[in-house]
Amino acid sequence: MYGVTTLFHYPNGKKANVTKTTKGEGISKQSSNSQTYANRGMNLETLLNETNEFYRIHQRAVIHKKPTPLQIVKVDYPKRSAAKVTEAYFKQASTTDYNGVYRGRYIDFEAKETNNKTSFPLGNFHDHQIAHMRECESHGGICFVIIRFSRYNTQYVLTTEQLVQWWEQRLTGRKSIPLSFIEKEAIEVPTRALPSIDYLTVLDQWLD
Repeated sequence: MYGVTTLFHYPNGKKANVTKTTKGEGISKQSSNSQTYANRGMNLETLLNETNEFYRIHQRAVIHKKPTPLQIVKVDYPKRSAAKVTEAYFKQASTTDYNGVYRGRYIDFEAKETNNKTSFPLGNFHDHQIAHMRECESHGGICFVIIRFSRYNTQYVLTTEQLVQWWEQRLTGRKSIPLSFIEKEAIEVPTRALPSIDYLTVLDQWLD
């Protein structure tokens, strides 16, 4: 079994020696009375992983984060029976962040967050992710995106269709999705204790 050290290269060329949790910059608005500040400063991946584990334990759904593929560059063999990865690159993921099964349906979604105050940059998405979501929906899957505004400690669920309408005009129009559009058209999911981000309540609305 491989033992992996902490020297990783991300797709943008940056190196990382440790895994850090992004700290939030405070809360400037509240979404609902059910919102909690206990998990303020936690990043979206952490919150979703907690939520998915809560779903699994309570037998509501089985949804997991897809592992980021690694390109191994250098391997040392300190022992004949053991190998140690000393340098590796994180590849760009080929699809989306999460997938699983809920109420007999295939679920597939991407999760992104921003510190921006008034819009969400479309540069956070990639062509292959849009193509993947469209392909999954053509086979009956349920695809969407969860967008988190970390300054406000809140997130929204957007349908693939809502994302695509902005994605297709990005080359000649806006390079971001206005928060005003998201607040009006998307579905807000407040940050709570447990489950931290109860996005299945949104899926229930669609399925029912």
